[in-house]
Amino acid sequence: MRTLEKAWFHSLEIRKRPNLARASSPSPPPLPLPTLYYGGGGCGARETRGGEHVGVPEAARAAWRAVDVGGSSAVDAVVAGCSACEELRCDGTVGPGGSPDENGETTLDALIMDGTTMEVGAVAGMRYVKDGIKAAKLVMDYTKHTLLVGEKASLFAISMGLPGPTNLSSPESIEKWNNWKENNCQPNFRKNVINGNSCGPYHPEFENSCDHDEERGSNILRVKSNSDVIGRHNHDTISMAVIDKVLPYGHIAVGTSTNGATFKVPGRVGDGPIAGSSAYADDEVGACGATGDGDIMMRFLPCYQVVESMRRGMEPKQAAADAVSRIARSIRTLNANMDDVEVFTVEP
Repeated sequence: MRTLEKAWFHSLEIRKRPNLARASSPSPPPLPLPTLYYGGGGCGARETRGGEHVGVPEAARAAWRAVDVGGSSAVDAVVAGCSACEELRCDGTVGPGGSPDENGETTLDALIMDGTTMEVGAVAGMRYVKDGIKAAKLVMDYTKHTLLVGEKASLFAISMGLPGPTNLSSPESIEKWNNWKENNCQPNFRKNVINGNSCGPYHPEFENSCDHDEERGSNILRVKSNSDVIGRHNHDTISMAVIDKVLPYGHIAVGTSTNGATFKVPGRVGDGPIAGSSAYADDEVGACGATGDGDIMMRFLPCYQVVESMRRGMEPKQAAADAVSRIARSIRTLNANMDDVEVFTVEP
């Protein structure tokens, strides 16, 4: 795939209807798979064992233990799972120490959504605080807002008890950034700019200033495919959905955590903290988590679409495939690469 390098749409359907066989049971059996997770390859992918990405299964187990042993709510289990992934720095794409931006800084995005109350808490571009998912839950629990961003999000999180300020960079992320600088800052996320094939400074190509005439010509970086900048080893996230053991059917919550795209323009926010794009949950229907090119996904809100399609009667896999195909119809570079799109669904 090119523009949407790898997109996984996980959808989980829990239909609460009186005619369900399970609904008539006095004591429903435990849900066989209350945790769905995804954690793909990203910046500086870590060691794998047998093809598994180190850290991701551990994160899923942490969420499972929170529900199965600790009796936690779905929301708290999502926090436990995503926190484990942040601590383990899953594939370098979650938590501190990965995905430096153009300035070499690592920032965090995270989201949590309660499928029972439809409350959402999120942080984006958060600096100096390493606990992204916990900060998102603080936004949900202690403010009437949905999303806090940047350094103000950091100050809020610290004021509410999270440790900080903390340097989110690591020796690995700084080394990756230095190597990128030595390669003339290639590839990057710039387009239609002068000096796009270097480390800048960047100016709009239509700028009339005579100061930049000598920089024109071959130095103009025009619109280009994201294939050069969106790849397995420079972006991703963990999207997690959990069903708890609250009778009769269990409550659903979803969460995401990511350090964004490697070498992004400072200030860029992806789909991770955007409800309906990276994740969405509704107890009446189910949940969805997605990952891929967040700049494209935010335009289509695929997870909201998946859940609403299931509400209208679509089966999960059909709903997920429909969301992907809608994106493909609008993004021409994706159309010819649909074989690379993977859809996974789980129905307990």
